[in-house]
Amino acid sequence: MISEILPSAFAVARATGCVDTLGLTERAGAARRVVLLLVDGLGYDLLPRAAQSSPLLAEVVAGRAGILDEQMCALPSTTPTSVVGLGTGRPPGEHGVLGFTLNIPGTDRVLTHIQWATDPDPATWVPVPTVYSLAGEPSAVVLPAMFHGSGLTRAAYGGAAFFGLGRGDDHVVAVGRALDAGASLVMTYTSRVDTAAHTYGIASPQWAAACRSAGELIERMLAALPADAALIVTADHGGLNVPPEARLDIAADPRLSAGVRVVAGEPRFRHLHTVDGARHDVHAAWSAVLGSHATVLTRDQAVDSGMFGPVRAEHLDRIGDVVMVSNDDSAVLASGHEPDKVAELIAFHGSATHVETAIPLITFGRD
Repeated sequence: MISEILPSAFAVARATGCVDTLGLTERAGAARRVVLLLVDGLGYDLLPRAAQSSPLLAEVVAGRAGILDEQMCALPSTTPTSVVGLGTGRPPGEHGVLGFTLNIPGTDRVLTHIQWATDPDPATWVPVPTVYSLAGEPSAVVLPAMFHGSGLTRAAYGGAAFFGLGRGDDHVVAVGRALDAGASLVMTYTSRVDTAAHTYGIASPQWAAACRSAGELIERMLAALPADAALIVTADHGGLNVPPEARLDIAADPRLSAGVRVVAGEPRFRHLHTVDGARHDVHAAWSAVLGSHATVLTRDQAVDSGMFGPVRAEHLDRIGDVVMVSNDDSAVLASGHEPDKVAELIAFHGSATHVETAIPLITFGRD
């Protein structure tokens, strides 16, 4: 699971109390430091297609470079949930980031985690420590400078030194600076593959170019690594294209909008908060309209299914009264509840299909 990756990577760096449940120490060989690169959106099932644009990824898929393993992200399969799960080593029910957006209990507000500043307080919203703060080894994160001090950064990376990437800065040079500053583990991130998928679609020329760029970044990082450092590459989720005919809109179907007070989550994983007394009617209506295209659950059913892992009592109200999980290539848009640009996206993720939840774990060790 994605929650096991960071403790296992810290174990390569001989961090006290971090257990290598994934066997990365053996794969890393003689390495004593780690660079962990997260390629947003580069799901395990997408690797063969991405390899058509990247010679290095082609070598990985063929078994001639690095060591490729398959891991899984948690649900929902979305960036905020995954990066906080990675950073805390906990499942969503424990860390509390249970969706791309979430209703703030007791209000009609919806928190968009990638735009989160200080309200709600990150220490309260995510009431568990990060692996960085517990590992006992110096660590750093290399991220776009605009993320410095954000709620998501504090929740996912608290305890690590922050190295900001400005526009035009060399990513590899910035990682080198973090290593030179004494970090035993450096976590870094690139979003190009996911951005291209959302905007242009998976397998588009733009997506292929983004995969080529990701492969080149990995090659450059490998070439610049110190002799005692391993490179581990992973992702936060995969994704799939959603065709126009597979899209519904809550605003266009009164059967879907009736009784719904707040819509959160994202098009393939919806949290629906209902008006008083409407939960069962909303559950029945969404089940009837979506049929086999989605699994529709009450909050209790969703929690009992274990999809979030154990759920802390204070996080229960963040889960919708009704939860929708897409089963195929469909999506439910929410015009009026989310930015109009969401409906313009081509590829999506968030649900429980293998192409969304399977992620690669590629270890480039040292002899």
